[in-house]
Amino acid sequence: MTPYDDTLAADRAAAGPLIDELGRTVTYLRLSVTDRCDLRCVYCMSEHMTFLPKVEVLTLEELDRVATAFIGLGTRKLRLTGGEPLVRKGMMDLVRGLSRHRDSGALDELTLTTNGTRLAEFAGELAAAGVRRINVSLDTLNPGRFRTLTRGGDLSKVLAGLDAAQAAGLAVKINTVALKDDNAAEIPDLIAWAHGRGCDLTLIETMPMGEVDVDRTADFVSLKDLRAHLESFWTLEDLPLSTGGPARYVRVAETGGRLGFITPLSHNFCEACNRVRLTCTGTLHTCLGQDDATDLRALLRAGASDAELTAAIRTAVLGKPRGHDFQIARARPAVARHMSTTGG
Repeated sequence: MTPYDDTLAADRAAAGPLIDELGRTVTYLRLSVTDRCDLRCVYCMSEHMTFLPKVEVLTLEELDRVATAFIGLGTRKLRLTGGEPLVRKGMMDLVRGLSRHRDSGALDELTLTTNGTRLAEFAGELAAAGVRRINVSLDTLNPGRFRTLTRGGDLSKVLAGLDAAQAAGLAVKINTVALKDDNAAEIPDLIAWAHGRGCDLTLIETMPMGEVDVDRTADFVSLKDLRAHLESFWTLEDLPLSTGGPARYVRVAETGGRLGFITPLSHNFCEACNRVRLTCTGTLHTCLGQDDATDLRALLRAGASDAELTAAIRTAVLGKPRGHDFQIARARPAVARHMSTTGG
């Protein structure tokens, strides 16, 4: 893959950062490289998903070009997502190409979120390409429960991937979706396990995105309530820490590890949002929980100039919504698109 020409990056940056009408500066791009995944987590997608045809998905060169445009406009953190990013053919070529921005100092961090099933194969290459930390989605340490939640996944592959990632020197943060009837009782043990191997862990409330085959309202856990439960036997010390995302962090005195809470439903985190998402089809969403959309793929394939691409990005970010529209009790999801399509 030939990286997109960076010669105009300085000119784009000189025009000023990406700021919306509310004065929030966008410095964080979550870039989905595929909607495909080798797992079928029950809260994320339907069991029988219809994935996109290849022609609708941005090429590696197109992904690089859009990412480079964002970096030229002040993006300092770039997270590659999916679906599962490591199932994308040529994924490591994209990572190696984008790492030039980190090497130049234009980008503070290049990272990714993965389900961990292919980390054993790619951890060394990720580290060699300049990735320093990753997020791994893991909701249970019970092999049977893992198989049920992922509809057939093999927990041992994820655990082997975690071993490989840490052996390669990658810092690992575990992401866990709290589910009342599936893993809530296990969460304290999961936190202690993660902290015991030197991993931070972030808890996430289930988000009403896309039609799935389960009732999300029945499995919803308020992290406010879960925190209160944890505080009945642990000491949680609030930390003034931000990693560029929506999590609020505490230190668990008894384990010595960090614990994050992402609470889109019980506590809105929109006032300081610095993030936008680009789907693998080139659709720019400036809010996870709204149906706003800007089609950058059409621009790219119509031969748009750098100035036209930059102008479209600026216009989209300017109109970034005040906040999301997530409400777990609604009969239908807040947005129709699945998280796997949006970019997790």
